[in-house]
Formats: sequence, structure tokens, C-alpha cells
Amino acid sequence: MLKRIPEFLLGKSKDPLDASTFHQISLIAFLAWVGLGADGLSSSAYGPEEAFKALGFGHAHMALYLALATACTVLIISFSYNQIIELFPHGGGGYTVVSQLLGPRWGLVCGSALVVDYVLTISISIAAGVDAVFSFMPVEWAPHKLNVAIFFVGVLIWLNMRGIKESIKVLVPIFLVFVATHLALILVGLGSHASNAGPILASTVHETHEMIRLRGWWPMLVLLLTAYSMGGGTYTGIEAVSNGLNQLREPRVRTGKRTMLYMALSLAFTAGGILALYMLWDVHPMEGKTMNAVLTDAVFGQWQILGIPVGKALVYVTLISEGLLLFVAAQAGFIDGPNVLSNMAADSWMPHRFANLSVRLVRQNGVLLMGGAALAILWYTNGDVTKLVVLYSINVFITFTLSQFSMSKHWWQERKAGGTKWLRRLAINGVGTGLTATILVATTIIKFGQGGWVTMVITGGFIFLCWLVHHHYDNVKLALRRLDDLLVGLPMPEEGEVPQAQRDPNGPTAVLLVNGFGGLGIHAIFSIRKLFRSQEFKNFIFVSVGQIDSSRFKGADEIEAFRLKMEKDLGAYVDLARKFGYYSEYRYSMGTDRVNGLERICTQLAEEYVEPVYFCGKLVFARENNFTKVLHNQTALEIQRRLMFAGLNTIVVPVRVL
Repeated sequence: MLKRIPEFLLGKSKDPLDASTFHQISLIAFLAWVGLGADGLSSSAYGPEEAFKALGFGHAHMALYLALATACTVLIISFSYNQIIELFPHGGGGYTVVSQLLGPRWGLVCGSALVVDYVLTISISIAAGVDAVFSFMPVEWAPHKLNVAIFFVGVLIWLNMRGIKESIKVLVPIFLVFVATHLALILVGLGSHASNAGPILASTVHETHEMIRLRGWWPMLVLLLTAYSMGGGTYTGIEAVSNGLNQLREPRVRTGKRTMLYMALSLAFTAGGILALYMLWDVHPMEGKTMNAVLTDAVFGQWQILGIPVGKALVYVTLISEGLLLFVAAQAGFIDGPNVLSNMAADSWMPHRFANLSVRLVRQNGVLLMGGAALAILWYTNGDVTKLVVLYSINVFITFTLSQFSMSKHWWQERKAGGTKWLRRLAINGVGTGLTATILVATTIIKFGQGGWVTMVITGGFIFLCWLVHHHYDNVKLALRRLDDLLVGLPMPEEGEVPQAQRDPNGPTAVLLVNGFGGLGIHAIFSIRKLFRSQEFKNFIFVSVGQIDSSRFKGADEIEAFRLKMEKDLGAYVDLARKFGYYSEYRYSMGTDRVNGLERICTQLAEEYVEPVYFCGKLVFARENNFTKVLHNQTALEIQRRLMFAGLNTIVVPVRVL
């Protein structure tokens, strides 16, 4: 019964070797819009509000310029990210783009900024969602906001541990209600002022001229730029599609571009429309309510049908859908954050275990890290959206700027290939670079003293931690490379020098658990020959389990290539053992859990051979500590425990590397 509890909570395991599995769990454009686009669309709940507040209510007329600038910025950044989707169809987004086009160190900066940004995405989305829901609740309930936010983070962690597609499907109705209610809000709100469009524009132009006459151009531009940068949270989430491209249904590029189109149009319309409505309906903040709550009540609140206050009901539905959509928006952090972590793990910037997949084919370590970090940020800020907005958006513009600059550099280098396409594409990414760099500089300057320095300290600390991880892995790789050079270069018996042995199931059998052909496995063979001279083994069986992680689970072709490489490596071990005169063969399987796979094969071999002794190699460090334990899996010790509990003799062969 205890074994069934995880299956009940998280669902049945999925087979990564089934060709239909990836198709089943991949996202079509609509579901990708829900899971990845909700981050951007939901930012209309707090981005426009922060921008409008920064204008000051004496300059509300400038919200029209801000609305136009916001909509244009969304479309420009989205269009430039389409080029990233085309150039990097396997996903990875900003981290992959910058790593390959600018270099791994800049990739580290970009990846670290993205990870911190996605943690903040979860935190601010949940906190803003709680604010929206509490906007129509009694003020005395406000002290419970943080507890509610923590609860919803826990729910999202659980949903994402079950699977990305499954978690998104649960959230689709919320997304559709939000789209419908906010579409109605903007259309009704703008439509009711359509007849006054001319006078409103004339008044805006007149007030602008008066401001310039009294204060000059520069103060007006500073005010606009300040408000524009404070609304920078509006643009977060645009990069989510390119980062999560490997989760999309084939053909990925077409699905990704369609998802980006849905996201760009919906966000530009919603964010720009809400900013315009703040001005048209003369919205002011009220204690305990968001400005969107005040706006919705102003537009819908007085509606009645046959004396029934349907408007109030519509206000509640709109605000609840807005609050719940913000919870949906946190999903982008749970999808793309683990994606970035797994890509960084593949490049040894993060512990390799972050590339592992669970039996549900979920990057569970990444999900848990993102959720835990989001809870810590919520606790630090007490779930205050204003504080979170200050921490937010700096990092996303670091990613935007580095990504756009990388693409600009690429197209500039492509000019040598001839043609004119490079010039048009350079122009697109060049404009994107200038735009995002301007917002980055302005946002950093404005927010640094208000608390933005905290984000930069956290990001800097994360970069330093990644550097330590990479430095350790580099040292281990260097040591193993020396071991490879030493052992692979040793003189080996030639084929035919030693008579070929026959399979002897009753004789002593050495079962070696290996992972790829190299010095580590060869070291184990020589250690066994040296330690057991008095009891010569008759059979050498090589066992391996190919762990399918996020870097390999991209389609049937990648998995097949991985299988062929495993067979080649195991075949090399078999050839080596036969040169020494042993009977040799190999067994292998593929899956997401290496220990379970090894245990299963070893148990089967115990039924075929009378006296098997199992050997597994383990890296041994001069200074073993928690840091090295996190960076290296404990497969050898875990499989030894399981096999010895089953009564099977198991020996761990130590390999000193540092």
C-alpha cells in the first residue's frame, strides 16, 4: 500500500522508450499558450498598474503614450524571439543562444539570470493572484495572504510533479474565463468612450504641450521612461516559448511561432488596453484593492438586468479569473525554470542530477528547487507585490539584451555568406537589443536603490555557486581523462593470442556495472584481476543502464542514437575481456531510474549464474563532503545496499580522482 501512495499522488510512470510517449506529453500551440503564455498575459494584472502609478495621477493623460509604447514593445520583442525559435529549434532559449553565440561564460550569466527570474515569476504571480482574490474580501482577512500564497505554491509543485501537460489541462478553464472576461472589459471600457475619442486625443496633446512648455522635454521623457521601466514586468514571459520549445509538439518551430503569435497579440491588447482604461475611467488606487479591481467595478459594477445586479457578479468572476490566472502564470516558472536548470546541468554549471527525469518524465529536482526558492522569496518579502515588482524584471532584461545582442552578432557574421536576409534580421534583433538594453539600464538605475540590488546579489551568488560546481566537474573530468589516457594506452593482448573461453554458468562470474567505455571501467577490470588472482573468474558480464535524461528525451532519433552508443561501449568492454581469455557478454536496459534498472538485471543474472560477484566503481575524493555528495550520484552505494540485502555479493571498487 505504501508503494502505491506515490503512484496515487503523482500518477503512473511513463515509458520513455515508447515512440508515442513524447507525442502524448508534448504541447500543441493552444496548450503552450496556456502554460507558457499565461506568464506574459497575467502580468497585465500588475505591470500596467505599476507603470500607471509611476506616472503620478497628475499626468494620467500620458498613459496613452505608455499604452502605445507597451504594445509596440511586446510586438517587437516577440517578433525578434521568433528568429531565435527558427535558429534554435530544439529549445534552450536565451541560455543556449548566448552560450553558443557569445560563449559559455556569458551563457552562465544569462542562465543564472533566467533561473532567478523564473523563481520571481512564481513568487510574484502567486502573490499578485492572492492580492486579486483578496480585493473583494474583508480587509481584516489580509493577514492570511501569505499562508494562502504558500498553499498555492505547494499545489503547483504537486501538479507539476504529476506532469506538465496534466498540470496545464487542469488550468485551461481558468485561462479561458480570464481571456473572455478581460476581452469584454477592454472592449466595453473602450467602446463606452469611443464617441469621445477625438476630444480625449485633443486633450492629451494639449496637456502634453503644456507640460513641455512649463517643465521642458527632458522631465517629460524622464517621467515616461521611469513609468515605462516600472512596467517592465509586463514583458516578462515573452521568452518562455523559446526556452520551452522542447516541450512543444512537432513541428516545433511552427508550433512555437504560432504560440508566440497568440502570446504577443493577447498581451499587447490586454496590457495596452488596461493602461488606456485607467486614464479613460479616471481610476485611482483604493486601500485593499488592486487598480484592476477598481477598474472592473467601474466598468461592470452598475450593470443590472431586471433589477438583478449581474454587474457585481461579473466583477467577481473577472477578479477571481485574474487571480487564478496569476496562479496559472506561475506555471511558466515551473516549466521553463527546470528546463534552464537541466540545460545548465548538461553543461556542468549545475549538479548533473538536475537533468534527470522522474518516472513521470518530469524534471522533478528542478521543480522542487524552483518551488522551494519561490517559497523563500515569498517569506522574505511577506508576499508584498510592490516589493516583488522591485526585485522583478531586472533579470529578464539581462536575458533579453544578451539574447538579442547574440543574435545581432550572429546576423552580422552571416553577412559574409552573401544575400540580403541577414540585413533584415539584423535590423529586427538590433532594434530589440537597443530597446531591451535601454529598459535594462533604466530599470537597474531606478530600482537599484529601492531593493533591486537584492536581485543582483542573489543572481551574483548563484553565478558564483555555478562557477564552483563547474570548477569541480572540470577537475574531475581532467582526472578521469588522465585515467583514460593511462589505462586505454596500456598494451593489450592481441586478438587470437589467448584461446576463447566458453560460457560456464557454474563457474565464478564477475559482473561489472559500467557507464560508458573509458578508464573507470578498465580500472575496475584490472583491479578485479589483481585482487582475485587466487580465484580466477571464468565469466565477465558487463551491465549498464542508459539513463534517459532531459538532454536525451527529445525524440525517438536521440534515444536510438543513445542506444547504439551504449552497445558500442559495452561491445568494447566485451572485446577487451575476451582478449584476456574470459567468456564475456553484456546486458543493458534504458530508463529514467538507473538503480532500479541495474537491480533488475543483476537479479536476473543471479538466476543464470551460480556464483556471481558484482562490482561497481565509485569516485573517491580526498575530501568527501556534502558538496561532492550533491554533485555526484550515489548509485554505487545504493545498488550495493540493495544487492547485499538480496543476498548477492557486491564490492565497490574505489577510484581515486582528486
